[in-house]
Amino acid sequence: MVRPTATKSSRRRAAALCGLAATALLTAGCSAQELSTGWLPSTRETTDHTGRIITLWNGSWIAALAVGVLVWGLTLWCVVAYRRRKDEVGLPAQLRYNVPLEILYTVVPLMMVGVLFFYTFRDQVEIESIADDPDIEIGVVGKQWAWDFNYLTDDVYETSTQVDLDDEGNPITEIPVLYLPVGETVNFTLTSRDVIHSFWVPGFLYKKDMIPGRENVISLTPLQTGLFEGKCAELCGQYHSEMLFRVAVVEQDEYDAQMDALRAAGQTGELGSDLDKTTSDGSVTAADGAPEGEG
Repeated sequence: MVRPTATKSSRRRAAALCGLAATALLTAGCSAQELSTGWLPSTRETTDHTGRIITLWNGSWIAALAVGVLVWGLTLWCVVAYRRRKDEVGLPAQLRYNVPLEILYTVVPLMMVGVLFFYTFRDQVEIESIADDPDIEIGVVGKQWAWDFNYLTDDVYETSTQVDLDDEGNPITEIPVLYLPVGETVNFTLTSRDVIHSFWVPGFLYKKDMIPGRENVISLTPLQTGLFEGKCAELCGQYHSEMLFRVAVVEQDEYDAQMDALRAAGQTGELGSDLDKTTSDGSVTAADGAPEGEG
């Protein structure tokens, strides 16, 4: 016979383990900036797209919560209203079907999916649209396990090597910084030198994959000055967690000063595809290896 105290202790341990597992799932891969937005974040205009993204996110959560409350309420009502009474005998009345009810739970979910599809498609078209005449064009190149930034409009570049982290995950070497002028429309061309990476700035609420041999494009306008954390969001090898960068959204004069500093350092032109890891036939390889140096 199991003692009550032992049973209670086992239940407490099981509850604690479930809580830890849920916490791990919710926070895995999340940055401090991402978590600070909360479950229903308020509008933070860091770019011209973040307000639209947050509105869609909040609307989806509210709609899902309303549907959940309705379903839970109906379920509990059915449990209470149609429970078996003590004086009842035999089986309850058996029905083959109920046409109005079946039409209801077929049509209503289709309408819900249609509404969600409409708003998602509308916002996705706007977010994915590319500016025809951007103020700034920047080429972002991912590589194991660092970044190259080609400031195409200003004809200068910045390169980096892998960021080293200490035992607690804190950077002990300089993190590369991508500079953007506030209020200026920027087109990012995203490519990779080796394997699939992903350009992710949590504060911008947006990321996009970087695929070898293919160019993906992001177009946005930063609206808030500040320093935003960035990272690779696609598992890309042994040191994936150390593939970090930062985005500095600054005033125009500070941006121009940074471009002048790169010119003074002799970092003019563009770091091209000749630095990509390739096989003998010229195709991009997915080989792992030690961190790359310059370029």
